[in-house]
Amino acid sequence: MADVPGSVLNRSALSMGVVREDVVDSLHPPGRPIRGVRQVMATLTALVRSARRELLVFDDPGSCLGQGIPEQFLEFAGSCVRAAGERAGPDGEGVGGRARGRPPVVSVRRIVPRHGLAGLPYPLPRRLPGRARQTDSIPFKMILVDRAVAAVPLDLQLHYHGVLLIRDPVAVQALVRTHQMWWDTGEELPTAAVPSPGVLPGQLRPVLEALLAGLTDETAATRLGMSSRTYSRRVGDLLTALGTTSRFRAGAEAARRGWV
Repeated sequence: MADVPGSVLNRSALSMGVVREDVVDSLHPPGRPIRGVRQVMATLTALVRSARRELLVFDDPGSCLGQGIPEQFLEFAGSCVRAAGERAGPDGEGVGGRARGRPPVVSVRRIVPRHGLAGLPYPLPRRLPGRARQTDSIPFKMILVDRAVAAVPLDLQLHYHGVLLIRDPVAVQALVRTHQMWWDTGEELPTAAVPSPGVLPGQLRPVLEALLAGLTDETAATRLGMSSRTYSRRVGDLLTALGTTSRFRAGAEAARRGWV
C-alpha cells in the first residue's frame, strides 16, 4: 500500500465515522491549569498582550478586598485592565487598524456586578477601560481573547488561586455566548459625578482611620458597626477616591492630600 499523508488518513477516518483518539484530542484540547502566583501573572500578561481583535471580560473588582491577597497581585490585576483599556478604540470598540509600530486596537467588553463597582481602581465613568456594563451578578470571572482562548479561575472567583486555560473551540464558543447573554441584559454604567478628588467624603473618614490604625477588616467592621461586606465596599470607595488599588499606598496618598 502506498504511503498516504496523515492528514488525508485523518480526513478519511472522519468521513467514515471512525475518529481516532489523537484526532479528537487535537480538535478539543483539554484545559490547562496554571498554578502559582508568578505563573498566573505571566500567563495573564501574555494573554492580554496577545489580543488582536477582542477581549471579553467578566470581572468583580471588589471580590479581592478582604481576601488577604498581596498588594503586588492587586496592582498587577489593575495594570492588566489598564493595558487592555489602552488598546481599546473609541467607545471600547476596535477600529480594525493600527498605527505603525503600535499594537492592534482591540474591542474590550467588560461586565461587572453592581456590588463590585465600589472596588474599581479608577473613577467612573471616564476611565473605565473599553466598554462596560453592570449586571446583578456574574457567573464567574473570565478573560477571553479573540474568541480563541479563555482564562477562568480554578475556583471561578479569584485568578490569584490559579487559572484554567481553555482552547477547546466548543467550550470557548459556549463562553462567548454566555458573555453575550449577560451583555445583552446588562445596563450601561451610571454616570453620576465622582466626588472631588480634593475632598474626603465624610462616610469614608472612619474607614481611612481604620486603615491607618492597621485594623483587620473584621475588627474595623465591628468597631464601625457595619457588615464586612459594607466595610469592604467602603474600602473600595476610599481606594477609588485616592486613585490607587493599594492599601499600603492609600496612607501616603491621603497624607499627600492633607486628609490626615
